[in-house]
Amino acid sequence: MSTAPHQGGVVASSGLKQPYHLVDPSPWPIVGAAGAGLLLSGIVCAAHWGGRTNVIYDVPMVAGLLLVLFTMYKWWGQVLVESGTPGMHSRVVQLGLRYGMALFISSEVMFFVGFFWAFFNFAIFPEHVSGVANPTWPPPGIHTFDPFKIPLLNTMILLLSGVTVTWAHHALLVNDRKNLIRGLGITILLGMTFTSLQALEYSNAPFHFAGGGIYPSVFFLATGFHGFHVIVGTTFLAVCWFRARAGGFTPQRHFGFEAAAWYWHFVDVVWLFLFCFIYVWGAGPPPVE
Repeated sequence: MSTAPHQGGVVASSGLKQPYHLVDPSPWPIVGAAGAGLLLSGIVCAAHWGGRTNVIYDVPMVAGLLLVLFTMYKWWGQVLVESGTPGMHSRVVQLGLRYGMALFISSEVMFFVGFFWAFFNFAIFPEHVSGVANPTWPPPGIHTFDPFKIPLLNTMILLLSGVTVTWAHHALLVNDRKNLIRGLGITILLGMTFTSLQALEYSNAPFHFAGGGIYPSVFFLATGFHGFHVIVGTTFLAVCWFRARAGGFTPQRHFGFEAAAWYWHFVDVVWLFLFCFIYVWGAGPPPVE
């Protein structure tokens, strides 16, 4: 079926025999780009000149963040409306959405490849850490986390959350709305628990990001970036939970949920690598009591 831009939710034929959905002219790409540019500029200003006595330099960062969040809310809300309009998301369009999500996750993988590359570079070749006599990894004076305390508990939590989100997906496929909502709800609670435990771990860290050297920089960038992804994934699943309660998914049309589940499984797998290599393989000797 060929469709043209919709007006008031009504789909009109474009006269062209093609299966693609041609969207209406939208202000959100340019608004989102402006917000992202303002956010980036604000981060630079806050990092160089901001602080408790110069909060004026934090204003561009906050304004940019609010503009990005507003754009996300309006733009994605428009996509949800289109997804429920007959004729909009044809099979070809849905396939394009799947390719897009797969490419997005692939780009996220490359972020973590960079972090792991940095970690292994210094862990295998500690002589690259300048200014250190008799180089070792972790560097002298760094007491790493016990991997079999909070990190192991968080690993179990994320693995369990992968099971519950798969349970929710299966319930959706068999049109079991009750268990879909239950599975999503449990997954969201597990994601929030993971974030809380990681915040607790950071608050008790024996080293600090600022002025701590190479190891704290690599550790906090890798685990912190993953923690940010957990927050994003939890938010993604929370939106799906509200949509599920409102009957927004059917066994035939539920790509929004599938995308959230893919993202969550990606978060699970990355954490397994972080746990195995940074927490376990990269652990230093226990501190002397």
